Amino acid sequence: MSYPHLDAYSRLLRGAHEAAVTGEVWPASPRGLISASWRRSLAAGIDPDGGGAPLAWDPSRIAGIRDAHPLRPLLPLLVQTLTAMADESAHVMIVTDGDGRVLWRDGNHAVMRRADQVGLADGHQWAEDSVGTNGIGTALATGRPVHVYSEEHLMRVLHVWSCSAAPITDPDSGQVIGCVDVSGTARSLHPATVALVGATAKLAETQLAVRMHERDDRLRRRFEALHTRAVLLSPTGRVIAGDPAGQLGERVPLPGAGRRMILRDGRVAQLEPFSDGYLVRPAPTAAPPTLTLSLLGDGPHTARLDDRELPLSLRHAEILALLALHPKGLTAEQLSYLLYGDDGNPVTIRAEIHRLRAQLGDTVAAKPYHLTCPVEADFLALPRLLAADDAATLARAYPGPLLPRSESPEIRRERDELEAQVRARLLRDGAADDLWTYAQTSGGRDDFQILERLAALTADPRSAAARSRLSS
Repeated sequence: MSYPHLDAYSRLLRGAHEAAVTGEVWPASPRGLISASWRRSLAAGIDPDGGGAPLAWDPSRIAGIRDAHPLRPLLPLLVQTLTAMADESAHVMIVTDGDGRVLWRDGNHAVMRRADQVGLADGHQWAEDSVGTNGIGTALATGRPVHVYSEEHLMRVLHVWSCSAAPITDPDSGQVIGCVDVSGTARSLHPATVALVGATAKLAETQLAVRMHERDDRLRRRFEALHTRAVLLSPTGRVIAGDPAGQLGERVPLPGAGRRMILRDGRVAQLEPFSDGYLVRPAPTAAPPTLTLSLLGDGPHTARLDDRELPLSLRHAEILALLALHPKGLTAEQLSYLLYGDDGNPVTIRAEIHRLRAQLGDTVAAKPYHLTCPVEADFLALPRLLAADDAATLARAYPGPLLPRSESPEIRRERDELEAQVRARLLRDGAADDLWTYAQTSGGRDDFQILERLAALTADPRSAAARSRLSS
């Protein structure tokens, strides 16, 4: 990126940077990309006075890590595209993995010696939560090519550097597997640099796609020789053959070889290894276990699976309730928003899901997060009971509101709707026993209308208790 007034922009950045790190109101903000990155970096605890990127890998391991990385075959292409420019213009070319750890480096030798001083070298980590705002970390955080001009870096030691970087997405897995970067100590990189690294990343993705299709063709030929009605998957779960109608979508979550799975069309299937991929076949007729959730009332809240009853923390109960309410699945971002609103953090959700899966195994699947077995839940049964002409059964089935201690916006909405419907139905059709049962719940204990109805039953001994509650 080229700035027509670098001196003025540098002054603006210095003032904004000082205000950002001291928690003051910024006198003038840098561009939105950088402002957002500063906020993320400061929230991650990055020290603006830090000395550079930390070492993530022992140097003795780097050779093996490089050889195993999917970008290894494309290194000559990347080097040929960027290294000549890096050497001629006093810059350095960097290739990282998907977490911002430097795999390869080449370019101008004098610049590389200076790069060693800040950790812009093999094995060091340049993710935003490790070193703050920088070309590599911010490109990985935003998922697009970026340029970071000197004072736009959060760490002051990096203010002599400028860099352009672009993420590389593997078309096979759909995951970001690396980043290509050109960095230098010149005050500003050439305006075409960010376009060049972006084009280089796209070129790498194109080559990865070509290799992927070649592997698919080889696997498909072996599959066709079987003359089977199974579905063929790639090692990453992409559907390659056997699903002409597209019922399974482009990708199937992999539960592990030999494990049962519920496909998006509702079929129960089993995964089998085949050559370099997998086959999905109809599972034996035995029904998958049912997950039973008890989440109404004051608790304890539990999940039952395979005759095992598991106590649930409030957070795990909330997650299971939301997944039961959204059977098609939720991303980490969606779950975070439904649980915490705008203050949610997907990283927290991923950690909680990891702990929940330690209890429930593959019952909770990912991409998106969803429940893989039939679900029975006390709160899900309420709409059916509300539709039936049986107020007594409804009252017995309602020990209280859904997760009454939950502050999740989505669960509060569901809780309030169910409470209002149950209350209205019992007020309309409930006998004295039904009203008394409801009056023992946290929602009905001090309900004026319910207690008035009970107090009016002069021949019923419970009317005295109702009148006592009304007068207290």
